[in-house]
Amino acid sequence: MKAPFSQYLKSIAPGLKKLIGLLGKDYDYVSALATDSKGLMVRVSQTNRSVSGHTLTTERGIVIRVHVKDHYSEYALDRFDPQDPEASYQLIRQELLKQEELLKLTKSQMYKTGALSDEPCRLFVEKETVELPESCDVEGLLAFMTELSDSGMKMSDEARDVRVTAQSTHISKMFLTANRDLRQSYVYSEATVIPIVSDGKKTDFGYSGVSDLCGPELFKELRGCVDAGMKQALDSLHASPVEPGEYTIITSPEVTGLIAHEAFGHGVEMDQFVKGRALGAQYIGKRVGSDLVTMHEGALCAKDVTSYAFDDEGVLAGDVTEIENGILKTGICDSLAALRLGVKPTGNGKRENFEHKVYTRMTNTMFDSGTSKLEDMIRSVDYGFLLEGMESGMEDPKHWGIQCIVKLGREIKDGRLTGKVVAPVIMTGYVPDLLGSISMISDDRECFGNGACGKGHKEWVKVADGGPYLKTVGRLG
Repeated sequence: MKAPFSQYLKSIAPGLKKLIGLLGKDYDYVSALATDSKGLMVRVSQTNRSVSGHTLTTERGIVIRVHVKDHYSEYALDRFDPQDPEASYQLIRQELLKQEELLKLTKSQMYKTGALSDEPCRLFVEKETVELPESCDVEGLLAFMTELSDSGMKMSDEARDVRVTAQSTHISKMFLTANRDLRQSYVYSEATVIPIVSDGKKTDFGYSGVSDLCGPELFKELRGCVDAGMKQALDSLHASPVEPGEYTIITSPEVTGLIAHEAFGHGVEMDQFVKGRALGAQYIGKRVGSDLVTMHEGALCAKDVTSYAFDDEGVLAGDVTEIENGILKTGICDSLAALRLGVKPTGNGKRENFEHKVYTRMTNTMFDSGTSKLEDMIRSVDYGFLLEGMESGMEDPKHWGIQCIVKLGREIKDGRLTGKVVAPVIMTGYVPDLLGSISMISDDRECFGNGACGKGHKEWVKVADGGPYLKTVGRLG
């Protein structure tokens, strides 16, 4: 079935177009982004069960953007009467005039930016799904998730809890200007199993999940996550500390995705180029990795939780080749950063919600596949580790340092996995060194969309990342 576009957005579209026409008499660019998203969040553990209609991306509201002289102003509406656009026009006009007065009073310096182009475009997209979160069998889902939690508890005497979370969001967005009318509706879902284990002295956990551009039908795949999550939890619980040093490493697709996100995520978000906060700006056209490394970023380069048809500025989704055979080709950017840099926007302008401003943000960030087999990659290692599972990561875009907290490492000796496990593992390094040392890449790849990403300490949006197995050299501690 098609994910049906919001009836609410359809009903307010004529009134919004009239509002844009009224504002167009005062400003030389006016846009409206209207969102109506419905969600389902279900959590089950051994001590609690909860159901909510709220996820990270559930919202209903409108944000108006206008070009004022040489900069932009915005105003968010959580209520709009399509029968009386004049009332909203008067409110917005007064509030925007107050903003201008405040800027003068505070002598705030603004980036001088020209008006966005408003080329005619019409688009209507309803993506395929099997189920919708708003019509999901919640009681059946609760029973299934409870069964999963109970089955995990039976796997080990050291199990203390097995937490299962499932969430699905039906997103409808409409972007309007004088000449553009873009509408999209899609459903994304994600679910995780987190077993918690303890031997009486130490407590640890595992993590396994699924995500996709689809409805709650995805949750059937959770059954396999119980085994994977419990194995990771128990392996971590009984692991030894890693001896700090530089090692040959093979990264699993999940860890590869973490590297992609941290190494060439924020570091090539081009709104950071505008502010002089990213070393990547100095490396465009230069080598940043081995010849084997090619990386793509964009809503179209993979199918996962952030694969949309257009971004929050009405730019059609893209597929950007950031690195090609080790050479950094370009970054990603929102529309205003593109204007300031004199480049084309890449479809990466995203808002946390309608009340937040647009930033350049990642969508799907993916290493391309290579030609090697995992077993051959392991056989090629004299001594090192196969790194699995991600916890978190951090980068310094200004100096291109990277830190990845990995769940565990499996020891490789003389081309074989020994069975020894080390945990936790913190991988650090300088991005061009880490990517420059890549010597083998597997011929498969996976994408992971269970996480979210903040800009600094805030502005959380959905992202996905991944790739194949990589063989490289990393500093572990």
